[in-house]
Amino acid sequence: MLHVVHHPAYVSPATGGGSFRFDKYGLVMDALSMAGASFTVHEPSPMPRRWIEAVHDPAYVEQVATLSVPPEKERRIGFAVTERVMRRSMLSPGGTWAAARLAMTHGYAANAAGGSHHALQDSGAGYCVFNDLAIAAHRLIDEGDARRILILDLDVHQGDGTAALMAGRGDVFTLSIHAEKNFPVRKARSTLDVGLPDGTGDEAYMDALTDVLPRVLDDFRPDLILYQAGVDPHVDDRLGRLSLSDAGLDRRDRVVMRAARSRAVPLASTMGGGYGEDRMAVARRHADCMIRLAEENAIAS
Repeated sequence: MLHVVHHPAYVSPATGGGSFRFDKYGLVMDALSMAGASFTVHEPSPMPRRWIEAVHDPAYVEQVATLSVPPEKERRIGFAVTERVMRRSMLSPGGTWAAARLAMTHGYAANAAGGSHHALQDSGAGYCVFNDLAIAAHRLIDEGDARRILILDLDVHQGDGTAALMAGRGDVFTLSIHAEKNFPVRKARSTLDVGLPDGTGDEAYMDALTDVLPRVLDDFRPDLILYQAGVDPHVDDRLGRLSLSDAGLDRRDRVVMRAARSRAVPLASTMGGGYGEDRMAVARRHADCMIRLAEENAIAS
């Protein structure tokens, strides 16, 4: 059984000032149904502001909450912060936190949104308003649900916001495997970064992943993994610079889940990036990711 955290408000119309579309968050749920997946939907609550403000500048949180984000910050985000965007930005961190709590019971759960790894302390960036990964990790540790969290970021873009927000914390390990020459131009410093050359395909990618992930798990010994499972390393992704095939993405996710479950570490995934004119093809990649993670979790259980 796949446990998916989803809210109808995850889907929002495109806003002025940018080309980012939010429809894939609904299409992913359609793709899960069309694939015949057995799944249960859990509806999240908005993340309370005190937890968002524990990670982000309260002045910036207030700007988002009151729809008064300055134009220069909206340009950095890539779209205007409307009422609908504000609501989904509060819900998404709540969804990642809820998925983590579900994973602690079931071994795996997915937030059908989130992975907003570019959001910084006082501003959003790169289509990200609030950093759900950092917010959820902080709350989970502060409330005693976890002691040590690995944020595993396999999006094609470096998780610069997550790295910056979690810098200096001994209880959070940030591992980012990404296209070195892709956005952001200025990289932050994760606990461990693995920058890959343009065009990296399945074999070289898997070599990098299987080299670092087991060592990090065995050395850091997390009791929870938050997995930014972006599908934009795919060869056909509009914003990617890597060359993973469908089979390569499948291998990536199965290796991650097997590594987690062999060490009895629960894993919660977030959607992260995936871009292309064929919106349903992108949605199917995200849905397939959730399905195979759930399959591997069921095998281990």
